[in-house]
Amino acid sequence: MSASMIAGFALGFSLILAIGAQNAFVLRQGLRREHVFALCLTCAVSDAILIGAGVAGFGTLAEAAPWFETVMRYGGAIFLTWYGLRSLQSAWRGGAVMDVDESQRTSLRTALLTVLAFTWLNPHVYLDTVVLIGSISAQYDDRMGFALGAMFSSFVFFFSLGYGAGILSPVFARPRAWQVLDMIIGIVMLGIAYKLVAM
Repeated sequence: MSASMIAGFALGFSLILAIGAQNAFVLRQGLRREHVFALCLTCAVSDAILIGAGVAGFGTLAEAAPWFETVMRYGGAIFLTWYGLRSLQSAWRGGAVMDVDESQRTSLRTALLTVLAFTWLNPHVYLDTVVLIGSISAQYDDRMGFALGAMFSSFVFFFSLGYGAGILSPVFARPRAWQVLDMIIGIVMLGIAYKLVAM
């Protein structure tokens, strides 16, 4: 793995780790063991498409308008700071648990439509995958390697989340586990924001 691929993997994984509707839905379906492969593949492929578009498009845009990279870098730092602080606030408040209702089953069609809505109708996914990853990739000579690393992180994350949910179910039944995870997410996001500004 090249340095660019490792950097892309690390950034992609840290961004996707944040708790959101999409991740919560995949985790919930993983706990139920419903349509896990199809949902994980859909999420990972969607991310790969968005990451590829961001890296390809931003590289061209950055060459035509060098100032745009700076604007997006600081914009990304502001967004990540906000997201990190929100995660730390959630960790401080606590009380979140994974609510799993075993009495209802979800059809494959409904599950896929739901996860596609969580993915493509979420404005944050465009900030994360298209804008932020695209802007940071412009700083690497091997942009394709950076993109592949970020794409690979999505496949690793979603399949680990979906198929590892059964192991994690006893852990995430406790509010304290969510507090710890939110705290880690907050620290990671603030760290990335600092690196963006310090570049």
